[in-house]
Amino acid sequence: MRPARPDDLAVIVALTSVAYAPYIPLFGGPPIPVTEDYAPRIARGEVWLLDDGSALAGLIVLERHKDHAMIFSVAVSPAFQGKKLGIKLLGFADEQARSWGLPEVRLYTNALMERNIALYSAYGYRETGRRPNPYRPGWILVDMVKPVAKAA
Repeated sequence: MRPARPDDLAVIVALTSVAYAPYIPLFGGPPIPVTEDYAPRIARGEVWLLDDGSALAGLIVLERHKDHAMIFSVAVSPAFQGKKLGIKLLGFADEQARSWGLPEVRLYTNALMERNIALYSAYGYRETGRRPNPYRPGWILVDMVKPVAKAA
């Protein structure tokens, strides 16, 4: 894992677009991470990349807040899916939250992303509520949280 640099912007946008592409027909439009401007997030140190040595395999966008870490996006390249890289990225979020001295990691996802909700639940996240997406009328967001153990 490494922090993204400004010159990674094009590959971040490309990976995010291809990773979220299967959801466009389901949602009737692109998911929020596809339309995000990642340049400010890179500048703030929120984007982390997982390289396999020759290609970008996945990424996580992780925000640091006063009392929690917030996952904005987890994306794995289709060429690398099925290799548990999503779990590796979630583990990175746990490690980062611990290193920041934060007690939990939060995320939100679209209610239609049932497979992702099941994955997050299996990894220890619990649903804390559902709410309308303020930017996409008709979309429902599922809020989830996972406590992280303090570093030993």
